[in-house]
Amino acid sequence: MFSDFNLQVSSSLYESFTGQATQAICERLCTLFKLDFEASDLVNRKRKHFNLLFDEDQEFQLIEGVKDLIEDYHQSGLKLVLASSASMQNINRIFIRFNLDPYFTAKFSGADLKASKPHPEIFIKASGATGFMKEHCIVIEDSTNGIKAAKSAGLFCVGFDSPHSKNQDYSQADLTIQSFEEIQYSKIILKIPV
Repeated sequence: MFSDFNLQVSSSLYESFTGQATQAICERLCTLFKLDFEASDLVNRKRKHFNLLFDEDQEFQLIEGVKDLIEDYHQSGLKLVLASSASMQNINRIFIRFNLDPYFTAKFSGADLKASKPHPEIFIKASGATGFMKEHCIVIEDSTNGIKAAKSAGLFCVGFDSPHSKNQDYSQADLTIQSFEEIQYSKIILKIPV
């Protein structure tokens, strides 16, 4: 049985993983707990469970308001780039299931990069793919690691206080929201310095 201390440590460890690539998380777990198998074994187990949930759970949906926001930004002429720590395989499955490809000009997976968030590499590449100066780009993030990465890349960051990302630190975000309605194009354009 876990003591309160062990539960707090476990919770804190889990929360520190939010926004990081699966490979980096599994490598850290293997090192931290001195596991006698490879990180790739953990990655494969996690992906097996994700695939089962993705295929079998008909209630698996995008976070409320995400698709509306994507459509709003696209109709307003914004160039959308996805920068996620998920594997490209999972990104593509989600894009197919929810018909997101028409809205995005590029997709980046942190799993394909040298360093995971909070390293800024993914956001440097994503902002570069827009063709705009970084001063004209924004990032929407729901994790401490992602916010740190966005700020390290020199980008304006909206912190989404998501019910799915518990106990994250939004203090470095330029703006924190509870709902995607708060950052519809007509509202957000007035809050971002030009």
